[in-house]
Amino acid sequence: MEGVSTAGHTSNTTTTYQAARLVAPVIEAHFAEHLSSSTPMGAGNAASHPDTALIEVLIDTAFWTSLRKEEGISPKISLALLPPEQAGEPLIFVHNIVLNAEALTKLAPGVERPGIHVGVWYNEAGLYIWGTTYNIPDYCLVLDVSEPALLVIKHRRFDGFGKFVNIAVLKGDQVKIIDQGSAYKPDCPTLLTSLLGFRAPGDKSVNVLIQLAVSMRAHKRGGLLLVVPSGTEDWRESILHPVKYAVTQSPSTLAQLMMFDDGERGSSAWKSALGREVESIGGLTAIDGATVISDRHELLAFGAKIVRPHNNQIVGKIKRTEPVVGSTPIITHPASNGGTRHMSAAQFVHDQRKALALVASQDGHFTVFTWSDCEGMVHAHRIDVLLV
Repeated sequence: MEGVSTAGHTSNTTTTYQAARLVAPVIEAHFAEHLSSSTPMGAGNAASHPDTALIEVLIDTAFWTSLRKEEGISPKISLALLPPEQAGEPLIFVHNIVLNAEALTKLAPGVERPGIHVGVWYNEAGLYIWGTTYNIPDYCLVLDVSEPALLVIKHRRFDGFGKFVNIAVLKGDQVKIIDQGSAYKPDCPTLLTSLLGFRAPGDKSVNVLIQLAVSMRAHKRGGLLLVVPSGTEDWRESILHPVKYAVTQSPSTLAQLMMFDDGERGSSAWKSALGREVESIGGLTAIDGATVISDRHELLAFGAKIVRPHNNQIVGKIKRTEPVVGSTPIITHPASNGGTRHMSAAQFVHDQRKALALVASQDGHFTVFTWSDCEGMVHAHRIDVLLV
């Protein structure tokens, strides 16, 4: 369906959450840019274009909902801004429900499971809830109430595969707007490019790393995943031997799944199998030490201890960035970026410059370490704002 503009719509609802007023125009501009280019990209099922007034009211209502409780539990709910006809096989209520914090709080316990979106649209009286859906179109605005005062604004990526693309994260009065321009900066890893919503060569492969990152972050124990080049054993110089949990080098199930062609990857059976393998490897990262996979998704080891090869220098400084509008790069010592995992990851990438290190902290922070040829040092990409 062609995108339908809601421009000119006004609401008589007064918003009181100041961050909603600040971020709403930015969100509208983001969707306007993506939807205007959706036809050339081949997106035949693009969402409708939301306007600033709708977005502001939606954010304001979601924020005040997040501060309420139902039977002592804070609501977790995902709102999708679209009319019922743009949702595939939705559950539609007989009577529309006026969108307000009370209505969402009452509805939240029944729709908090992953994948369920509460459908929200508008008429001359304002925004209303029309039902629920699992299916939404490309670039559909989604607002997640994740925890009290924490809102994530995002959209479904173009090919519908993998994690949604975050646009902004609001935590109380703190507003973090994702800097889409980060994708064009030198040495930007394809993992970050894909998280920012841009398609890159090998994107489906990169999406597996994104799902692994989400899984690592979800177990909340902290973890370290090393992605090393296939066809070389150089990475072993940076690992303490013997490796207690070394794995046979025959193709792992994850590696075999990634060998399937595009047609087979579209099946629900393949997606389910992929999800199980991602959760399995993500779970291994909770074990003390590093989990090691190849860039062909072969599981090589877990619980591995990182060491500095003989005669190699100790990494003395790194560059740290975050893909957020207004943030500035920082040159700092690795120890200031986190604990032992961060130090080990920085040292490993310093010594194994074609490798990638993903570090999840127990507090939810997530960092991707790469070697920057431009800077001649390790680059720490702080990306938890893209994963929340």
